[in-house]
Amino acid sequence: MSDETLNGAAAPVDAAGPAFTVEKIYAKDVSFEAPGAPAVFNEAAQPQLQMNLNQSVQRLNDNAFEVVLGVTLTCTAGEKTLYVAEVKQAGVFGLLGFDAATLDAMLGTHCPGVLYPYARQLISELIQSGGFPPFFLQPINFDALYAEGLRQRSSQQLGEGGGLADAEAAGNA
Repeated sequence: MSDETLNGAAAPVDAAGPAFTVEKIYAKDVSFEAPGAPAVFNEAAQPQLQMNLNQSVQRLNDNAFEVVLGVTLTCTAGEKTLYVAEVKQAGVFGLLGFDAATLDAMLGTHCPGVLYPYARQLISELIQSGGFPPFFLQPINFDALYAEGLRQRSSQQLGEGGGLADAEAAGNA
């Protein structure tokens, strides 16, 4: 990718060190459901929100990766689902000259950090367009999430050599 044009700017051909570029940001999948509308607009119960985050990475070529950040927000009141908003915000990122550990960290922290504001905005717009009060997702510390993921992977690898108790402990961490 070093000789291609990315977002109207030429990528560094002979960069002195590692290079990171944002090539494309796009909404890959968007969904909003309000299964009980319009009756749910009259619910008096205190709504409960549950957020689920996930991420996937796909290598497109030697230096380009698609990162997809999935955000699902489910709002319930008692046993009723008021709404479910789901966004898969994606981006194509150029990463050149990083060692394996740094590349993994960039894909696990920096790329989702770039995508999250777009996903947060889209979720907020979906909820408001669905007739519900605005909801603003709070900032997320992707560095801490990545560190926790590394810790869990390390525990699972250690548990694979141990007995059943070690494996169960790693799975529940």
